[in-house]
Amino acid sequence: MKNLILTFATVVLSVTAFAQKPGKTMLNPTNHALVLVDHEGQMAFATKSISMEELRNNVALIAGGSKIFNIPTVVTTVAEKSFAGPVFPEISEVYPEATSGYVDRTTMNTWEDLNAHKAITGKNKKKLVFAGLWTSVCIVGPALSAIDEGYEVYVITDASGDISKEAHDQAVTRMVQAGAHPITSVQYVLELQRDWSRKETYKPVNDLMKKYGGAYGLGIQYAQDMLKH
Repeated sequence: MKNLILTFATVVLSVTAFAQKPGKTMLNPTNHALVLVDHEGQMAFATKSISMEELRNNVALIAGGSKIFNIPTVVTTVAEKSFAGPVFPEISEVYPEATSGYVDRTTMNTWEDLNAHKAITGKNKKKLVFAGLWTSVCIVGPALSAIDEGYEVYVITDASGDISKEAHDQAVTRMVQAGAHPITSVQYVLELQRDWSRKETYKPVNDLMKKYGGAYGLGIQYAQDMLKH
């Protein structure tokens, strides 16, 4: 009987411990690097798969969220000074070029640029999260290339865009078929927070959502004001 009770207790503890352990594919503040690819004016002008207002809000969410959680982040541009122009202000406000050192290049595939490849792989993270313009070119290239080199790749689909919905959707499908994980901007930030008892990031995350989180952010504002929470 004693042995049976001990066995039962061991099983209960094992199940409890297992239930508290997050899945291996989940993102946390220390297991990945974020790569923001070519969120520039020229690339944005022809982006039609998502409204520019929504795209900019989503980019602000992931840039702000990555700063809150101190995520190793690489910002890349293509022909910034001669053609594509500056990055979105939602990025430069969080990661100023003077201090963050954007990686400018000529290659359409970021992975094929020596400096960009070195900057990304130099973060020493096996999980890489990508977002950028255009999905079918600027994201497909490095995503497929990183997967081939053994990295676990995530793509923030609503912080990326393309010249048409079909171009964007087919690019996402291609990457998913190759093994990439599609996620969204709000999902990304909340997956990093994951537990509201983490007080050091609780307020910054809620403030970020109130500013850029659309209806969800309004709900937070309403609850905090009306319920005094």
